[in-house]
Amino acid sequence: MSADPSPRFAGETPLQSAGSPPRGAPNQPATGLRPSAVEVRRSARRSRTVSAYREGDRTIVLIPARMSEAEEQRWVTVMLDKLAAQENKRVFGDAELAERAQRLSGQYFDGRALPTSVRWVTNQNTRWGSCTPAEGSIRLSHRLQGMPEYVVDYVLVHELAHLLVPGHGPRFWRLLEAYPRTERARGYLEGVVAADRLPHLPGARGE
Repeated sequence: MSADPSPRFAGETPLQSAGSPPRGAPNQPATGLRPSAVEVRRSARRSRTVSAYREGDRTIVLIPARMSEAEEQRWVTVMLDKLAAQENKRVFGDAELAERAQRLSGQYFDGRALPTSVRWVTNQNTRWGSCTPAEGSIRLSHRLQGMPEYVVDYVLVHELAHLLVPGHGPRFWRLLEAYPRTERARGYLEGVVAADRLPHLPGARGE
């Protein structure tokens, strides 16, 4: 998880989908984008991919014709976020990452989660982040770089919570409830994982 003649394009995102008729839908874009209308275009020829691009002050999202309403809403959000990430690409350094962790700890955990180090790593390809409570260290996968800030913040909050509660029991998830964008961030990351695992079937931009 784009204005003619030089579109900003979120690319083809593979998916699995299921049913409803074509329609255009006004919507509000994700954080970081200016307000604009969102037009959803359905295609019977498109079966396993979703893509999005800017067309003037509109955002066009191309989806399979048989996708359900619920899937449509989910994937529109994912593709808006992908466009936002492309247009506002910002890579935090380790120092800024540590500062964000400190701010988030103060905001959501009253400053009780105190990591000794927070940094990016390139050897985490099967997880988004990790925490070693005994050392107080937090590591974030480089794959998060360029994703929407609320997604990076969610992973930081998740790992900060592990400094207070090591496992994933009820107490841990109660801590995560403090972060208001937990479900949206998890949905975004699930969409990225689904896109990585499903086969890519290229399609024409105007399908």
